[in-house]
Amino acid sequence: MSISLDKIVSDAASHGASDVHIAPGLPVRYRIDGSLEDANTSVLSPQACEDLARKAAGDDYSRIAHIGELDMAGTYAGTRCRLNLYRSRGNVCIALRLLAEKIPDLDALGLPPAMLTLPELHKGLVIVTGETGSGKSTTLASVIDRINHTRPDHVITLEDPIEYLYKPDKCSIDQREIGSDTESFAEGLRAVLREDPDVILVGEMRDRDTIETALTAAETGHLVFGTLHTKSAVDSVDRLVGMFPADRQQQIRMQLSMTLELVASQQLLLRREGHGRVCACEVMVVNPAIRNLIREGKTPMIENTLSTTRELGSITMDNELIKMVHDRTITSQTATGAAHDPTYVRRGI
Repeated sequence: MSISLDKIVSDAASHGASDVHIAPGLPVRYRIDGSLEDANTSVLSPQACEDLARKAAGDDYSRIAHIGELDMAGTYAGTRCRLNLYRSRGNVCIALRLLAEKIPDLDALGLPPAMLTLPELHKGLVIVTGETGSGKSTTLASVIDRINHTRPDHVITLEDPIEYLYKPDKCSIDQREIGSDTESFAEGLRAVLREDPDVILVGEMRDRDTIETALTAAETGHLVFGTLHTKSAVDSVDRLVGMFPADRQQQIRMQLSMTLELVASQQLLLRREGHGRVCACEVMVVNPAIRNLIREGKTPMIENTLSTTRELGSITMDNELIKMVHDRTITSQTATGAAHDPTYVRRGI
């Protein structure tokens, strides 16, 4: 019996799934509230998986044979999705992420108050970090959408692939996809600086050239948003600096100390009721004290500074988790499991 991506996505959406996994020898699997569950489908054959991948990729399917994987986006059963087609032991598999039908309003994400001020920034570097599936893209899309509705700027995004689609309002918005609209994040970002942008979104700061160009863009008066895969705000500073050889790290620290405005680190956690997920967000609002610590390479001391600058909007992940337990948003078990320092969180609870 044949099965289509439209049917798979429709069923996944009706079950509240965030992701779909398609692989030979298994039924379709949904990720619901963070856990994988089998869908009500028969075991898929290698040919069935390949047929689904061919229909999704179209003319680009041949790229899988050359490079082993393909990132793309598409709309199935009315739901926009991000897909990664890849080979595993010679067979084609699909990992599919369901995206919200419309960009959520920034106020509806349950983020700390400092995050709601991001659309008011006009220059500098903002980084949102977290593991895959932690809501980074959704947070940044909501920020960009708020800018779109509140001020007349030119926004350029570099994405791999394009996920949320913006409908220009007060802003002029250009969305460029890596691989089809530009060769790479680094090449695209260099070109963006010649395209008169006010706001730049870099989907992933994954290499030295991209980071260096993003810092230059922020230094020259642009507002730059980017993402990293790190576990905390402090780790993000070390990751950016550590991408460069030792003889260049002091220069990068200096640039970061002058341009960095805010770093947020996100996790998606199971709600107290046992269904649905909520965002836990650590926020580092960069003040003069933190700028000095970055410049002097004393990043381990930043954690203490976050705890003493709550009036500026900073909050550590562990303090945010304690607050969420007190607000009865998550359970104490969920909080300690997600904590950097479980003992500290248990005491706070």
